[in-house]
Amino acid sequence: MKKLLLALTTFAVLAAGCSAGGNAPADKTEGQATGQEGAAKKRIALILPEKIGVNPFFQQMDEGAKKAGQEFGAEVKSIESTDHGAIEENLRVAVAENYDLIITSSFEAEDALKKVAAENPDQSFAIIDTVVDLPNVRSVTFREQEAAYLMGAAAGLATKTNKVGMVVAMDIPLLKKWTGGFQEGMKATNPNAEFLVNYVGSFSDPAKAKEMALLQASKGADFINGAAAVGDLGVFEAAKEKGFYTAGQDVDRTTIDPEHIVLSQLKGTDAAAYETVKAFVEGSLKPGVVTYGLKEKGVGVTYVTHESQTPLNAFIGQEVIDKVKAINDEIVAGTRKVPDTF
Repeated sequence: MKKLLLALTTFAVLAAGCSAGGNAPADKTEGQATGQEGAAKKRIALILPEKIGVNPFFQQMDEGAKKAGQEFGAEVKSIESTDHGAIEENLRVAVAENYDLIITSSFEAEDALKKVAAENPDQSFAIIDTVVDLPNVRSVTFREQEAAYLMGAAAGLATKTNKVGMVVAMDIPLLKKWTGGFQEGMKATNPNAEFLVNYVGSFSDPAKAKEMALLQASKGADFINGAAAVGDLGVFEAAKEKGFYTAGQDVDRTTIDPEHIVLSQLKGTDAAAYETVKAFVEGSLKPGVVTYGLKEKGVGVTYVTHESQTPLNAFIGQEVIDKVKAINDEIVAGTRKVPDTF
């Protein structure tokens, strides 16, 4: 699959500001030895809510920020939080260490950033994948519901049993973009299909996610979409054991088991971090909210909007992909509307 980062670097420059602290373990600093025209290099901290390598969502973000640091002469330091309670402490340490921009991510960091950013109004912050409405914060979000709609449309066209499932991390408003978009897309292409949904209650419980997937398979679902973060690994295990088809999130998961993992819903967190660092270094960073969707190629689905390293599985087939590509074109053109909220 071509990196989402490559797709998004053609956008207009988007900005993000961030705040981080750092007594948690940090990896190496990336950046060039000198800044532009002899000026002091910008120092940027990326505060991650967890350790790198657990969730590809954050792995991509780390890679995107470092790539931008190398290309634009900024010093980028990634700081891993050992747990969610360490996020606020890491933000405060980054402020104390006088980073020019502090970036963090996701709803886990919302409360900590609201507190620290409000107390430090002259510090630039950014947060990726959620919104913090403060005058010194750039919030970068995604229209995940658009990609979920395409995924649901594909599932509705491909199912042979007319029973389609989804295993979701938690029953919270944030994830309604995934479940709502998926269900709307499925209904649009197959109004007779039954939608099964179960919630794991966690973002990091593969065993429980596997249990939910097996339950849906026992009810006849031949396609079960994984939307449970680390829990998707359990859905993939169940698919291999029982022979149903599945899909993953954020990055191309088809490479793990192309016989059963037949699609992936993609999110360009690497590009969001890259564009945030780039905009800050170039001086175009402004507070407020910026959103990536299908039109900007910030979200997508393998084979439909982005290429994949693995061949297309026959369960989906080219005819389904061609039909979903046409739906994608309508959403991009604005002739087909996907609701912003569910």
